[in-house]
Parts: sequence; structure tokens; C-alpha cells
Amino acid sequence: MLKSLSVRNFALVDALDIDLDGGLTVITGESGAGKSILLDALTLVLGSRAQRSKVRPGAASLEVCAEFDIGNRDDLHQIMSDQALPEGDTTNSILVRRTANADGRSRAFINGSPVTLTVVESLTQSLIDIHGQNEHRELHDRANQRRLLDEFGVDAALVKDVAAAYDEFRSRADELAALEAKINADRERRELLTYQIGELEALGDTIGTFEALSIEHKRQTQAVDILTTIDAALTDLRDAVLPSTSRIGDSLKRLDDESTHLDAARELTAGAVAHLDELIDALRHYQDQVPTDPTELEAIEASLSALHEISRKHRVAPERLAQHLDELRQTLGSMTADEAQLEPLVHALDEARQAFDSRASELSAARERSAEPFAKAIAQVMNQLGLTGGSIEVTFEPHESRDGKEAVEFLVTTNPNYPAGRLGDIASGGESARISLAVQVVAAERSALPCLILDEADVGVGGTTADVLGRLLRHLAETTQVIVITHAPQVAALGQTHLKVVKTSEQDTTIEALEIEARVEELARMLGGRAITDETRTFARTLLDEASAE
Repeated sequence: MLKSLSVRNFALVDALDIDLDGGLTVITGESGAGKSILLDALTLVLGSRAQRSKVRPGAASLEVCAEFDIGNRDDLHQIMSDQALPEGDTTNSILVRRTANADGRSRAFINGSPVTLTVVESLTQSLIDIHGQNEHRELHDRANQRRLLDEFGVDAALVKDVAAAYDEFRSRADELAALEAKINADRERRELLTYQIGELEALGDTIGTFEALSIEHKRQTQAVDILTTIDAALTDLRDAVLPSTSRIGDSLKRLDDESTHLDAARELTAGAVAHLDELIDALRHYQDQVPTDPTELEAIEASLSALHEISRKHRVAPERLAQHLDELRQTLGSMTADEAQLEPLVHALDEARQAFDSRASELSAARERSAEPFAKAIAQVMNQLGLTGGSIEVTFEPHESRDGKEAVEFLVTTNPNYPAGRLGDIASGGESARISLAVQVVAAERSALPCLILDEADVGVGGTTADVLGRLLRHLAETTQVIVITHAPQVAALGQTHLKVVKTSEQDTTIEALEIEARVEELARMLGGRAITDETRTFARTLLDEASAE
């Protein structure tokens, strides 16, 4: 249960401390006194997003603390243990604290240790259900309808087992799909590599001859210019240079003079003639080797064209094609087939599927068994709340998810002369609110929810209906802590604890616990407005006497 709530510098609240008991607690106060602030503060401590606008003007930060008695809830104790959180004042006590600065930064603590909001929510989400003024709109959500049915008559452990089995099944399915995708991708990759290797191997010995072919191609395309140049050089050498040099040598030989310089000139001239003869021979040999066959040039160009085309397709330089072929062969050789892993995964998926089907079928059967008594119980409360002849039908349609094999939808009848329909299509706003309240009351009677908070659940009801509502809530409070913010004196009178929210002359919101005489005055105000009379006091005492007779 919620044991206490402490609020500091939150909106209009300077400082507020509330001690709460089990049973039915009613909270009253004039409109605008700040009753909704208490819910805002509580939702903050339960993990909602902090808003800087909630920090009291002039204050640097706000703080909200809530103390819960979690009893022997093994799941919550396990969370505490997993998070290495310290124990509170007692083994079963946890203190949740939220702070928020004016700059928007906030922090969360459990028993003094800093935690994330995820941890806060995991601990508190199953402790309190807040039924706000617009909560009936959430009843239109089919997921909420399914949740309420489960809370009424389905083992919570079974619901968790189904969710876990579905998660395991989906995990196995995703794992198998990923492996199949990888196998297909590898198969396509191997096919591509095999094709690319075949293309490269088709080049044969030319795959590594690009540079040599390029040089030869250059020579072939320059053959005419080369031969023309060689012919001109040989002509000059034979017709002019060599004869002229020979004549010079002959002239020097005829000179009759003993001189070392002349002897050197004669030797050099003779050497020049010999070098010219060698030069002419070298040019003739080169001339003979210059290719002049156009067929050979065409073959070289065809080979170069093939190498260029393959290099563009493979996006590598032509001179790297041989190296690229080796790399592709290595890649293909290193690829391993994963087909052997398929069979165990398929088997694991089949087992996970069967486990989910088995548990989900149990859940479906439990829902089917609960649907009729759940609908009857709701119809009974609806009629008590003034929806005479009203009823609800729980329907199912196939829809596989972690919530089971079916989606749940409530079909409502508010007038027995008309067919049932969806809640949003059939009921007015006031009717929706009362239907939602009836569902909430019936579900809470069976659920393990420790605390139910209702914000103005009596909107649209009064008189006898309000009295019926109060008695329903008082009956519910025998097993669940119920806290009700109410404007109905009939409901307020049935509270076992009565808290009043007051706005002070300084416009601060405070709260006070009312004893019997103060309760009479507050109920008289609720009955007659600001003009409290002896008659309204008498009526208030009557309401309290009738409530105490319960």
C-alpha cells in the first residue's frame, strides 16, 4: 500500500505531508483548491517526465517522496536485489524520491540510492493504478480491455509465461530468418565469385601481360615512324657521314709528321669509322626487328581491349588483374557453408512454437472461462451505477502477439432495445465514465493491485447512485487500498479516512485529516455549498451514521 506522500515546492504546494492508511480514503475540497496537484505529484514520483513549470515559483527545485509497503511481493524484492538497492526502514518498505530543478533536470532515488526512471517504473507500476477523470477513454483501447479481463480471472504468471514464450519463439524465428538470409547471401556471393573467377580465367596467359602488351602495342603503332627514321639515319650514315669520316682518315694517314697529337687524331678517326660501321649494323638489326605485320597488331589490340573491359567490370587496374584473380580465389575458398546450422535452428523454432502454442492455448481457455463471469459482474455494477439494462460482452478475434492468440474487445449495451456495439460508438461520455468505473471496480476486486486511486470517479452521478458507488468502493477497499478524490458527499461519507485539501490565504495548497466534527462541516459544505445550515449538518451526520453502520 501507499503509506505516505511528501511534497516540497511543487506548484502551489510549499510543504505537504500525508500519512495514508488502508481501506477507503476520501479526499475532498473546494474546486481550485489543488486536489489534482496531489495526483500530479504522485505521477511524478511514479516515473512521469518532470516539468520545470511544476517547480514552485521562487524555488530552486522540487521534491516528491512516496513510501510504499510492498509486503511479501517476491517480484519486487527480486528487483530490489537485482539492482543492489538497500532496504528501507523495514524489510518491506521502499521510499521513492524524485527531485527536479528549475532548469528541467531531474533525479530519482529508491531508499536513498540513485536509480533510473526505468527502475522506478518497474517497481511502482504494479503498486498503483490511477484512474483519472478521462480514464474511460483508455478503456476504448483493446489492449487495456484485454489487460482488465486478465486481471479479473487469469493467472498473472500464465500471462507472463505466454509473453516469455512468444518472445522466445520470435527470437528463434528471427535467428532462423537471419541465418537463412546469410545463407542466401553467401550463396549469391559464391555464385558471383565463381562467375567473376571464370571471367578472369578465360583471359588465359594474357591476364598478367598487360605491361608487356602495352609496350609492344606502342612499338607496333609507331612502326612506320620508326622505319622512316631508321632509313633516313642509315642513308645519312652510308652516303655522307661514313665516307666523309673515311676520307678524313685517309688524309691524316698521308701527312708525314711525327706528332703525338697527330697520331691520336689518326687513332680517333679510325675508331670513329669502326663505331660508325657498328652503328650502321645495329640500326640494320633493329630495322629488321621492327614489326610490320598488321595481323599481329590487331591481335595485340584485341588482347588489350579484353584486359581493359574486364578491369572496368572488376574495378581494378589492368596490371592488377592477376593479383585480383588470386584474391577472389582466396575469398571463395575461405567461405564456409552454414547450412549445417539450419536443422538445429529449425528444431529449436519448432519447440519454441509448440511451447508458445501450448501456453497460449491455456491462456485462451482461461480468458474464455473468465469472460462470462467478468461480463456479468460488470453488468451488475453498471446497473447499480444507474445504467439500468446495461450489459457488456467480451468478444475475441484471432490476433497472435506476446499477449496470446487473440485480441479482446468489449461490446457494450446501454439500452436493451439496441444491439451491442463498441464502447466509443454506443456510450455517451457520462456512460463511458461509469462503465469504465464498473470495469475498474470488478477488475480490482480480483487483481493483486495494492492501491487504486480514483480522481473524481463520481462525475455525472449523484444521489442514490453516488451512495451505491461509495459502498462499492468501500467494499473494494476491504482488499485493496482505495483513494478517491470526490465531490460527492455520499461517497465522502463512506470514507474510513477523510482528507481535505485547502488553499490558504497565501494561495498555498495544504491538506488536513478530518475528525468527526470537521467531517460534518465538510460534508455539510459539499451538500449545501458555502451556506452551511443546521439542515445540511443534520444530513451530513445522517450520512456518517449510515456509513458507520456498514
